[in-house]
Amino acid sequence: MNKPQKILIIGSGGREHAILRECLKSPHCGEIIAAPGNGGMEKDATACFPVDVSDPEAIATLAVEQKVDFAIIGPEVPLCAGAVDALQNRGVLTFGPNEKAARFEASKTYTKDFLAKYDIPTAKYGNFTETAPAIEFLESFPAAEPIVVKASGLAAGKGVIIAENQTQAKEAVIEMLEEGKFGDSGKSIVIEECMFGRETSLHLLVSGDQFLTLPSSRDHKKHGEGDTGLNTGGMGVIAPDPTIPQEVLDGILETIAKPTLAGFRTEGIDYRGILYIGLMLTEEGPKVLEFNVRLGDPETQLILPLFAEDTLEIFLKTAGNETLPKQLTPTGESAITVVLAADGYPGSYPKGLPIELPDTLPEGASVIHAGTAIKDGQLVTSGGRVLNIIAFADSADNAYDKVYKVCEHPFFKNQYYRKDIGQTVPLST
Repeated sequence: MNKPQKILIIGSGGREHAILRECLKSPHCGEIIAAPGNGGMEKDATACFPVDVSDPEAIATLAVEQKVDFAIIGPEVPLCAGAVDALQNRGVLTFGPNEKAARFEASKTYTKDFLAKYDIPTAKYGNFTETAPAIEFLESFPAAEPIVVKASGLAAGKGVIIAENQTQAKEAVIEMLEEGKFGDSGKSIVIEECMFGRETSLHLLVSGDQFLTLPSSRDHKKHGEGDTGLNTGGMGVIAPDPTIPQEVLDGILETIAKPTLAGFRTEGIDYRGILYIGLMLTEEGPKVLEFNVRLGDPETQLILPLFAEDTLEIFLKTAGNETLPKQLTPTGESAITVVLAADGYPGSYPKGLPIELPDTLPEGASVIHAGTAIKDGQLVTSGGRVLNIIAFADSADNAYDKVYKVCEHPFFKNQYYRKDIGQTVPLST
């Protein structure tokens, strides 16, 4: 394994800043640049470059011009657009699945059909491009029970409608297929039964026939405490997920992960990168909610530091299809991240608010930048999820106390955060 002289990290969120910080820890790390980056990445990287992340050729051209020899792609948009293929065609080793493999996030209809083909547990579903058959399928569900309607394509996490009843589900179908609510992403839709249980996620690091299990995590997607309010990109995470017993994780590997990877081989999919499995732990057992083809955000900020191996080295071996270790070594710590959001998120919110970071942080605590920028030398807000406050400790309770102590600092005007991240009820109760 050759040490990369220059690394390019594609993306501009907390996930990408966390990846950058992990790379900086490695003795294999050379120079790091980012595109487009954020305020924190601009401070930590050698340079940031503006780039359209949906344009694979623009990304590849930048990499060649900057003499990059290893690229790490964070977000789903460039992955699904084929950025890995474009970079590799220019001779740049790249961490992330190619366009064929990225279909598992680019198309929910493709994923659901794959799950059905290989008998991987998931919700009852139907795929549709026309209103009439979609409405007819809806009528097979009880009229007063929740139904899920999903735009098949990428919709920035906003393409899932949990309708409370059949009437609302019909409205969602019409909005997507006839009124173009989600544009091209909603030209094909998935209708599925609403599953009930405990939601969790599992990240696998996949390199051909090899895979490693990253630490478990539990995102808190709702805006309000007690999992109330609107869905967001995620308001905080606890890892490892203390509500999931090891035997449940072992069952997920046997009934979901291994059959999925066997399906990849049968389909001729050379998967190199992260497979994020969104799960619902139902009374009938674990079932797949979705596949994503990249690290979750803000899960990344915790799960990468929670194993002892060198993240950059593991990423390099994955991309190059080199031999991976048999398993990752957990650090034994617990970790919590809390998202500091702009007032109004996930709706409209102000931008350009000055950010003041604390002079010191407790040992084991850190700040990862998400929606930040540097304007006229001042660090300012530029997105809805602005900062990730992170704490590692010897127990979940100690991590909780530490992270919320840091959250008391006034980082920016009218900052909002949930105060119950990590305060979860055990699965057995």
